[in-house]
Amino acid sequence: MKTKKISSNVKSSKKKTHPFWSFFWLTFLVVSLWYAWYSFYAPSNNIVWENNIESAQKLASNSDKNIMIFFTAEWCSPCRIMKRQVFADKEVTKAISEKVVTVEIDMDDPNAKALVKQYNIGATPTTIFINPQGKVMDYAVGKVEKAKFLEMLLSI
Repeated sequence: MKTKKISSNVKSSKKKTHPFWSFFWLTFLVVSLWYAWYSFYAPSNNIVWENNIESAQKLASNSDKNIMIFFTAEWCSPCRIMKRQVFADKEVTKAISEKVVTVEIDMDDPNAKALVKQYNIGATPTTIFINPQGKVMDYAVGKVEKAKFLEMLLSI
C-alpha cells in the first residue's frame, strides 16, 4: 500500500485581504458615521421659537409683525440642515427678529394636528408666513436655501 505524503506546505484556506480593501472599508465606515452625525446636527441659534400659535398671534399683533411657522419633525434631516445652514446665519437671524414672530411646530405632536390640517401640511420642512389673523402670505415646501429664504422674508 502506498501512502500519499501530505505536504506540510499546504496553503491555508483563509486568504489574506489586500490592504487596500481594509483601508477602503474603514474609510467608508468613518465617512458614513460622519455624514450621519452631520445630517442630524443642528447648532443652537438666537431665534426664539414659540410652540403655540395663539400666543404667537398675540405677540405678533402687539409687535406689528407677521408670523413664520416652521413645520418640522425630530426625524427630518432636511429640517436640521435648514436650521444649520439658514437659521444659524447671523443675517437671517437679524432679519427674522425684525420681521416675524417664529413658531416651530413638531408634526409628530398630537396637539399640532389641527394646525397641520388647517394649513394642509403634507411634508417637512414646510415654512409658512402668515399675518396675525392667520392669512397665508407666502410659503415653501422643502428645504429652502438662505438666499431664497431671505427673499421670501423680506417680501412679506
